[in-house]
Amino acid sequence: MPFRFVHTADLHLDSPLRSLALKNPDLAELVRGATRTALARIVDLCLAESVDALLIAGDLYDGSQTSMNTALYLAGELRRLEAAGIRVFLIRGNHDSQSTMTRELTFPANVHVFAGRAKPVHAKTLGDGREVHIHGISFANPHAPDSLLPSFQPPVADAVNIGMLHTSLAGTPGHDPYAPCSVAELARHGFDYWALGHVHQRQVHSQVPLIVMPGMPQGRDINEAGPKTVTLVTVGDDGRLEHREHPIGQAVFERVTVDLGGVQDWRQMLEAAGETLSAQRHGSAADHLILRVSLTGATPLAWKLRRDPDFLAAELSNLAAGLSGCWIEKIDIECRGMEAGTALSGPDPVEELAALIRSDVLPSHAFRQEAGAMLEELLLQLPRELRDSLAGDEETAARFADAIAQGGSDDVLAYLHGGEIDR
Repeated sequence: MPFRFVHTADLHLDSPLRSLALKNPDLAELVRGATRTALARIVDLCLAESVDALLIAGDLYDGSQTSMNTALYLAGELRRLEAAGIRVFLIRGNHDSQSTMTRELTFPANVHVFAGRAKPVHAKTLGDGREVHIHGISFANPHAPDSLLPSFQPPVADAVNIGMLHTSLAGTPGHDPYAPCSVAELARHGFDYWALGHVHQRQVHSQVPLIVMPGMPQGRDINEAGPKTVTLVTVGDDGRLEHREHPIGQAVFERVTVDLGGVQDWRQMLEAAGETLSAQRHGSAADHLILRVSLTGATPLAWKLRRDPDFLAAELSNLAAGLSGCWIEKIDIECRGMEAGTALSGPDPVEELAALIRSDVLPSHAFRQEAGAMLEELLLQLPRELRDSLAGDEETAARFADAIAQGGSDDVLAYLHGGEIDR
């Protein structure tokens, strides 16, 4: 008989909202409960596929925010697997090590939690008589600056060996270094499959041996956009490994661009936006599609869009509401006026001020220096991971400051223009 298992990681159960843009309370509640839904769907998949095991490669919890209510929900889902005779193999990641539930919750008997230096566990015997053994190392502390590979025992001889490791590998943008190691080092260790966790984007790093980072099963904000999956693995009676993705995420974040080039009035803008939103929704199989909309192109409507963002958001949200399961998370206004290099159109005092701001104020050394200092002060108030994603180096920080200054000047000029919205 083959050995079949589902490999997942980074569920971050009951992770707090990470997007200030989720002002819609219904949307906020949907995202808030999406990680629990993902866990339930993973369990459903295990039951439907009659797998032998579920492998969770770290960060089941989301740090110190974990409540007893979360833990009880988790235990209930694990008991569903226990009732079906499906084993669970779990390692703790950096977020798990911060959770009090890590120390207090008693798991059902079908769950094996690997310690810091544990012996391999026999999982099954294949049809040809070879055994399958699973190895795992858990985080004892929130930080693991050194490789954990030396803590793994050698592969069991004449067996299929599966390793579980929570690692940033050789480094990934937006992720701090955790248990760093290279793909080559993993391959040299001699295991047949590495069930990795920590990096939220899925990637198959090697086919032989098979090294898989499954990504997270449910995105939490626009920086975790795209469909999210788990990996179903089959170890055949001859020891060969096959794998395939299975979609899990209930809510999918995506970016979409609406080109307003040449659009003359508000009604045309709504028509263009409606067509784009409809095409995006019908092209997605997700239960819920959460969109960040970017309005681009040269249009005389540019200043009107910037002047009343709340009204614009209401209009586009109404369009989305007509498409089942479609939501607007945020609107980025990146369009410009019809005249090249200006945000507004027409020969008036506001246009002259716009030209002056662009030619003299924004590029000046004094302004850029002051803007950079203000940005640095604001960034210090943010969590490290978010700070690094916004301005991880000096060049990125400078571009970020320029973008904020450009957008801010456009907004101010739009209000100076005044006037009513033509619909």
